[in-house]
Amino acid sequence: MAGYRKLVRHDHDPGDLHELTFSCYQRRQLLIDDAWRRLFCETINHAVVQLEFRLVAFVLMPEHIHLLTYPTNPDVSISRFLWAIKRPHSSRIKSLLQEIRSPLLDELTVRERPGKFAFRYWQEGSGYDRNMRRESSVMAAIDYIHLNPVRRKLVLRSVEWKWSSARWYASEGNEVDPDLPVIHGLPSQFFD
Repeated sequence: MAGYRKLVRHDHDPGDLHELTFSCYQRRQLLIDDAWRRLFCETINHAVVQLEFRLVAFVLMPEHIHLLTYPTNPDVSISRFLWAIKRPHSSRIKSLLQEIRSPLLDELTVRERPGKFAFRYWQEGSGYDRNMRRESSVMAAIDYIHLNPVRRKLVLRSVEWKWSSARWYASEGNEVDPDLPVIHGLPSQFFD
């Protein structure tokens, strides 16, 4: 069906955590460069602070992202949070590609209609948003997120993948990598 876009509703009830998944344009492996990954982690940190979110867990895969997060400000939407992450990162990458005159810029620039072109770093649409509030669901989601690189055979153990919160959890929050976004862990009231 031409022009069809999957719409994802981003509902939030107080106390919900959100498992968010979104992909690079056409599932291209655009997150294989460590510098680009660092830029993305900076963007996450900025959005978390600006919009009063907390990051529970994450993994950056070569062509997609998983975030487990929740807002502390009830007036800020999940859609706004996603926009605050995806839009700035896309703009930064576009500028970098323009500076070096990379052919990738042309590959990621698509014609939307006659005379209208758009740079696409991210796949169109909202991705996947799953609300969670049960402890068992949240713990399973954290395991799922951390095991992504293992399932893809990128590493043997989840703690070997730099671009994830797995090491933070394995060290009980003691191992902090300055290249990665700040991990807040689960809210204390979550287990009440």
